[in-house]
Amino acid sequence: MDFSHADAPPAPADCGRVTAIRGSVVEAGFAAGHIPFINEALEVECDGVRLVLEVQSHIDEEHVRAVAMKQTSGLARGAVVRRTFAPIAVPVGPAVLGRVVDVMGEPIDGLEPFGRQTERWPIHRPSPTLAQRVAGRNILETGIKVIDLLAPLAHGGKAGMLGGAGVGKTVLVMELIHAMVQGYAGIAVFAGVGERSREGHELLLEMRGSDVMRRTVLVFGQMNEPPGARWRAGLTALTIAEYFRDARGDNVMFLIDNAFRFVQAGAEVSGLLGRMPSRVGYQPTLASEIAALQERIASVPGATMTAVEAVYVPADDFTDPAVAEIFSHLDSSIVLSRALATEGLYPAIDPLASTSVLLDPLAVGEEHYRIAQEVRSTIEHYRELQDIIAILGIDELSPADRVTVKRARRLQRFLTQPFAVTEAFTGQKGRSVKLADTLRGCRAILAGECDEMAEASLYMIGALDEAREREAAPGERR
Repeated sequence: MDFSHADAPPAPADCGRVTAIRGSVVEAGFAAGHIPFINEALEVECDGVRLVLEVQSHIDEEHVRAVAMKQTSGLARGAVVRRTFAPIAVPVGPAVLGRVVDVMGEPIDGLEPFGRQTERWPIHRPSPTLAQRVAGRNILETGIKVIDLLAPLAHGGKAGMLGGAGVGKTVLVMELIHAMVQGYAGIAVFAGVGERSREGHELLLEMRGSDVMRRTVLVFGQMNEPPGARWRAGLTALTIAEYFRDARGDNVMFLIDNAFRFVQAGAEVSGLLGRMPSRVGYQPTLASEIAALQERIASVPGATMTAVEAVYVPADDFTDPAVAEIFSHLDSSIVLSRALATEGLYPAIDPLASTSVLLDPLAVGEEHYRIAQEVRSTIEHYRELQDIIAILGIDELSPADRVTVKRARRLQRFLTQPFAVTEAFTGQKGRSVKLADTLRGCRAILAGECDEMAEASLYMIGALDEAREREAAPGERR
C-alpha cells in the first residue's frame, strides 16, 4: 500500500461519484489518474450521516468497488465520494479504556465522543517480523482445572475455544475474562465479531460488576450490522491492542468472540464483490485473510499479547476449511464436546481432543506431564470400553477394566467445576482452582484414594478437599 499522498490537499478531481449500490458494496467512479488505493477509506454522505467505505478492488482505471461499514439505506447514485488518502483510522490510547466502540472506533456506550486530540492509528498495519517476535513459554494459569491440566495456555500465545452451537464457548470465554483479567496486570481488549446484542450486554454488565472495565476496551461488530462492520471489527480491536503493546509496552490480553464470524463476514463480502467462491463456498482469500489477522497477534520484547479466541465449528465438523485454517495458527486448542455437554459435564472440554504446545515435560515439568498423560490414557480406555458396557454391562469387564472405568468416571466429574459467570443461573458459587490442587486431586484419583467415594461428591467442585467434606457431611445426597 502506498499512502505517500496523505498530506496532499484534496482537489475537486479527487472526489468521485457513486455509480452503483449492491447491498453493502458500493461502486464509485473517479477521474483518470485519481483512482483510490486498495484499502483506502472513502467518505460519502448518506441521509445526512457520514458513511465510510473501504476500497476492495479496481474495476478499471476509473472505477473502484468498496465495502460500506454501515447500512447503505438512503444512499443514491451520483452522491459525491471524497477520498481520504489513508486507510480507516480508529482512536487509540488511554482515552479508549473503559469504553465500548464500534468498527470505526466511535463510542456506542452513550458516553461522550472522543475529541480531535485523541490519537488515531490505521487498522491496516504490518505484523511484527520474525526477528521482533518472542515465543510464549510461560504457563498462564486460568483456575479452570481441565484447561490448566490438559491444555495449558501460554503467556503470550494464542488459544482457541472450538465447538459447535450451544456447547459453552461464550460462557467459557467470559469465565476466562473473569478469572484472568482480575489478576492480570495488563490491558484487555475484547473483539465481539458477529456478537448477539444480548451477549454483548451480558459481557458489559459482567465487566462492570467485576471492576475490570477501567482496564478494558470492548469493540463490537454486532450480528445485525453489515458484513463490512463485522469483517473489520477484529482489525479495529487489534489496532487498539497493538497501541498498548507497541507504544506503551503493556501486556495485552486479546479476546475474540467469534473468530468464525470474521471468516463468515469475509465470505459475505467476497460474494458481494463478485469473487468466485472456493471450497465449501468460502472466499478464495480465506487463508490470507485469517493470516492477516492472526499474524498480527504476537508478543514482542518487553510486552506480550495473549489471545483467547472462541471459534464456532459449523455442524460440529472440525475438518471445515475455516476451522482448520484458524486451528493452524493456535498454540492451545480447547475443544468443546457436545457429548459431554449432553451428560452435564461442564465445562464440556474434551480431554482427548484438547491440546497445547506447552504440554511438554520441558515446559510444565515431569510430574504435570505424567499426570496429564495418565488422565488422558484412563479416560481414553474408558471410552473404548463404553460400547462393551452398553451391550454386555460393566460386570462383564475384567477386574482391571472395572477399576479403570471407576477412576475414569471420577476423573471426568472431578474436572467439572462451577463458573462465576453462571452463578446467577445455577446458584452455585464459582470455583477457581490452583494448578497444584488440580494435580493433587488427579493424582489421588489415579492412585485409587477416591474409589469408595460417590461420583456425585466429585461433581462440580473445586479442590478434592471439597469432595471429602461432602463425603463426611451427614445426610449428604450421594
